[in-house]
Amino acid sequence: MAYDLELTGVEKVYDNGTMAVRNFDLQVEKGEFISFVGPSGCGKTTTLRMIAGFESITSGEIQIRGRRINELPAEQRPTSTIFQNYALFPHMTVRQNIEYGLSVKGFKAAQRREKAEGIMAKLELLEVADRRHDVLSGGQRQRIALARGLAVEPDILLLDEPLGSLDANLRKSIQNELKLLQRNLGITFIFVTHAQSEALVLSDRVVVMNRGEVEQISPPYELYTRPKTSFVAQFIGRNTNIPGTIKDRDGDIVVVDTIYGALRGFLTDGALEDGAQVIAVVPSEAIDVHPDSIDREELVGRYQGNVVEGQVRAAYVVGHTVFNAIELSDGREVNIESHIEKYRNVFETGTSRVHLTWLPNEATVIGKG
Repeated sequence: MAYDLELTGVEKVYDNGTMAVRNFDLQVEKGEFISFVGPSGCGKTTTLRMIAGFESITSGEIQIRGRRINELPAEQRPTSTIFQNYALFPHMTVRQNIEYGLSVKGFKAAQRREKAEGIMAKLELLEVADRRHDVLSGGQRQRIALARGLAVEPDILLLDEPLGSLDANLRKSIQNELKLLQRNLGITFIFVTHAQSEALVLSDRVVVMNRGEVEQISPPYELYTRPKTSFVAQFIGRNTNIPGTIKDRDGDIVVVDTIYGALRGFLTDGALEDGAQVIAVVPSEAIDVHPDSIDREELVGRYQGNVVEGQVRAAYVVGHTVFNAIELSDGREVNIESHIEKYRNVFETGTSRVHLTWLPNEATVIGKG
């Protein structure tokens, strides 16, 4: 059975020689929610535009349900695209905006009316169907854009930063609606966003891109807890990254010689040998903070050697989350955040010496590259 979407060796080189996307491979199952994330200029939007047909590809192949679409014009592809600015027509009513997308795809008037009515009912837009969109709220305009994209019943819906212009509260609300809608419809979503938290919440899998190349493709939890490259370790989440060399090993757990002593973590790349330069990646949530009144040797035993000394330089609370800036023995500062109950009354800002600890399996050891 063919994938809903398959990219094989897709590349984009602009006329000036700039390599925008290099050797992109991706296989997407029907009904998956896939997000592209990465810094500005990494190639994520260019890739989305190549799938949509707005950008030609230099080499490689794009297939939708087994059909090669490289040369197919955008209006003939079984896709719909939703942009950050929604691209709605201000002189048209909600109904007319939705029907316009259907007319572009070649639907007859009766079909346009029927499909527009159906999708407006699903997205609760019937009450505003004959109003112009420019007098409606941001959330309603977002629903109109979704309705126009979904009315044509695409195989794949492409979303380019569709929530970027919404305020924080509305953005969160639309996130929840978007995920529920995608699950109910069973349509494949390809979603581009700068907000990694958004990708981690919404996606079945996340594609992390950097300088035109794919760094990692993983489900959110795996991406967050088991980064495969130093770029992903720095880009995703709030991690403490400690460089060192592999000193010893016990199965998948290795001992890393670092400036803070011997630390243990889970090795994801079995090809790395003793003496290899690596990075121990410790997620913020995995770190426990203890006042220095607790016996260090007891902690060494409990956490299998993963104890690092530090001093609190700043701590503040936002809602139920406490943020800590802790200076390590070499002057380096690490930032840790967690639920307030985890650190309540453990230390006082600027005066407390602390022990930082984590379990070996909660740290990921990756090659230093």
